[in-house]
Amino acid sequence: MQSWKEIIQHPTFRYMDQSDEFVFYNEKISALTSFAIDDTLALSVGDGESAPTIRLWVHPNTVVLGIPDARLPFIEEGVELLSERGYDAVVRNSGGLAVALDEGVLNISLVLPEVKHLSIHACYEAMVSFVQYMLADLTDEIEAYEIVGSYCPGDYDLSIDGKKFAGISQRRVKEGAAIQIYLDVEGHGEERAALIRDFYKVALKDATTNFTFPDVVPETMASLSELLPQNISMDEIKRRVYQTLEELSENIMTAEFSEKEQANFIKRLEQMKKRNEKIVEMQ
Repeated sequence: MQSWKEIIQHPTFRYMDQSDEFVFYNEKISALTSFAIDDTLALSVGDGESAPTIRLWVHPNTVVLGIPDARLPFIEEGVELLSERGYDAVVRNSGGLAVALDEGVLNISLVLPEVKHLSIHACYEAMVSFVQYMLADLTDEIEAYEIVGSYCPGDYDLSIDGKKFAGISQRRVKEGAAIQIYLDVEGHGEERAALIRDFYKVALKDATTNFTFPDVVPETMASLSELLPQNISMDEIKRRVYQTLEELSENIMTAEFSEKEQANFIKRLEQMKKRNEKIVEMQ
């Protein structure tokens, strides 16, 4: 089995820090835009037209819903509650369930080629190891297993002392894959979890569904700033991402989208907008 470094290690990496950007090719950057960008990168990286890429993104007050969430029996009431709390709702095209984003949450997309030769689990484990390596001087207690009571629970929840601070999803497009992780860096993870708990209370009520939604317990979640022995800022985490990338590659480059990437982005963005038509109408 390949080690995580062998999976991630490439001579050249493309680096995109969009955590402070507001407009991208005349489109206001939102979580919806971000998923279209990641699809575009997965296509170009998979085709060998772009180097493997790491992209950073941050979005204010957004709840990213999974496909099952969009089918909740009282989804309109759930979206209305989020709007009243000052949150937009977006349905993503990758796996998972509802996740709360805000300016204290850093999203990292690791876009890799030739993923048909890599198992889904290997890609997840590579991202887990990347984060563990990035924070190794601060803690050796980061574990990956499902945190029952967290939102968007899964086998690759990242936690310290049983409290979840990150979750991973994966989106494969032809020969490329975007492994996406959100890191609760600043703020209070418990407050974010309480928001998702309240969303499910309103959107699910006591209805019986074929899909089992999580019973969110806010105390199971926290931010890195709350879990580490010292407060850690968003800027510090971004610095660590870049430093880790330097250690795993010989060259880091930045590049604007090519004409082909721009065209693919427009197509993928339209797909995301179509996926979100009903949710947008509720807001």
